Amino acid sequence: MRREIISSSHAPQPSGAYSQAVLAHGSKLLFISGQLPFDPHSRALVGEGDIRAQTERVLDNLDAILRAAGMTFDSLVQVGIFLADLAHFEVVDELYARRFSIAPPARTTINVVRFRRNVLIEIDGIATS
Repeated sequence: MRREIISSSHAPQPSGAYSQAVLAHGSKLLFISGQLPFDPHSRALVGEGDIRAQTERVLDNLDAILRAAGMTFDSLVQVGIFLADLAHFEVVDELYARRFSIAPPARTTINVVRFRRNVLIEIDGIATS
């Protein structure tokens, strides 16, 4: 199976030893690394303490990576949502649901103890074309 690194300048560049996404050509699967609410240009945290602003930024970052691979939110088959506070679930679910024109993908939502730099949310995913 051949793999291709997918990168978008409209999403934050990796800050560690990982790629934004990897496209597996043999299976036509795109594996998207967890996206955080950082502005892709300034690399600054967006909406400190604001779950709505952070969720929108994370979704925008995912959208940029999907588009770089020629895909959309409807290409997602599995999503993982990681929340610093499960009390934010309803807000996140509402904003997330707006991004899909057809049935949303399978999803896991996990409460995490703490993110670095006051992040409230991270989302990763697997998409197919």
